[in-house]
Amino acid sequence: MSSDRDLESFTSFFASVEPKLRHALIAAWGLEIGEDATADALTYAWEHWSKVEKMDNAAGYLYRVGRSNAKRYLRRPIGMDRPEATPPRYEPSLDGALDLLTERQRAAVVLRHSFGWTHEEIGRFVGVSVPTVQKHIERGLAKLRTAMKVDTDA
Repeated sequence: MSSDRDLESFTSFFASVEPKLRHALIAAWGLEIGEDATADALTYAWEHWSKVEKMDNAAGYLYRVGRSNAKRYLRRPIGMDRPEATPPRYEPSLDGALDLLTERQRAAVVLRHSFGWTHEEIGRFVGVSVPTVQKHIERGLAKLRTAMKVDTDA
């Protein structure tokens, strides 16, 4: 049985980590899978709280737990479908183009350009260096431009 201190420290941890973890996993795996993977990772955190609370980068560790769990949900294209009544305004071809990126490219591009994360935040969270984040973004954007037939000289 957990103590009140465990519950209080986990509740505080959850409040600070859940939004970024959810954003990162949705960016990498799409809305439905990302949300399920977030729930799985946070459930793991609670079940192993005595271990997780001592980690230097617990959020990054849970991102990797979520990535591992997300793979079991893959049965359809990732896409950025959203269930809201009024869908957000964005280029319709973006869904298909995002599916062409690798998981890390998609996560880096979406976290940077949709959520405004810094390269340092992305690198720490997904466990890669800042130059690697930059490469993922550059390559991801190049693939998106090609897929969406965007002329950068215009």
